[in-house]
Amino acid sequence: MFAYVIGRVLSAIPILLMVAVFIFSLVNLTPGDPALLIAGDNATPAQVEQIRERLHLNEPLLTRFAIWVGNALQLDLGVSIYSGQPVTKLIAQRIEPTFVLATVTLIITVMIAVPLGVIAAWKANTWIDRSIMGFAVLGFSVPVFVIGYLLTYVFAVNLGWFPVQGYSPLKNGALDTLRSVTLPSVALALVFAALIARVTRAAMLDVLNENHVRTARAKGLPTLRILIVHALKNAGVPVVTVIGIGLATLVGGVVVTESVFNIPGIGRLTVDAVTRRDYPIVQGVILFFAAVLIVVNILVDMSYALLDPRVRG
Repeated sequence: MFAYVIGRVLSAIPILLMVAVFIFSLVNLTPGDPALLIAGDNATPAQVEQIRERLHLNEPLLTRFAIWVGNALQLDLGVSIYSGQPVTKLIAQRIEPTFVLATVTLIITVMIAVPLGVIAAWKANTWIDRSIMGFAVLGFSVPVFVIGYLLTYVFAVNLGWFPVQGYSPLKNGALDTLRSVTLPSVALALVFAALIARVTRAAMLDVLNENHVRTARAKGLPTLRILIVHALKNAGVPVVTVIGIGLATLVGGVVVTESVFNIPGIGRLTVDAVTRRDYPIVQGVILFFAAVLIVVNILVDMSYALLDPRVRG
């Protein structure tokens, strides 16, 4: 098991390196003078030269890349052009809203999608199955910002159950925090759940036709026990896989959702940085999200070894 985990971690290093090359290229290989693009049209020559020196743009390309990677390994992602604050500090200030939003979204998604996928497989080719798959198609079709505005109009504006926008920090109370992220989490979860429900159904259908499930039915075991213990556990690998893959979609959804609900998270920080052409923040946020996704993929690979001992090799 330990060797398997070490192998997964080492295999992630080349991926992170390729991501670093791509992120570095965002500024350094764009057409025109990167310093002039960052400074803007109204900048003075002295300001442009100051940015050029700060970003080591006078150095050779490989030297600049080595400096940037070396700083990133020390958690130094540069300084914001707009605010002058370290990018690492800005990201750290925005982690809590994004982490809470993503965590609540994931919990709601699993609570919705997995039971729906199991029920759809159990009632395959019935009106229940078709209704659940119809919900999945609808979830894929409707953009997350449309769902967000609809939820806001119904549950925040008309009913007043939740705040229209904003985020309440955990220090103000977990209940207030939960209320502030409920609507954006549900908006994201409906899209995310559509994907997981379809994959859960497909995986369950394959397992329900296997001999050990038929044997359990012949023994007269309760249906719920058959579905959860004998079927869902063996269908866990593809379900966990799609949850890990779907987190990439969740990251993109967080950017949109935080803008719609005015949540001061990393997604909102990204939108503001792109609008202001604050490239150090854009680079830092992309690298942060890439590192998070790589860690998630490693955890997903580790879960394979727990769900299926054959994976450990």
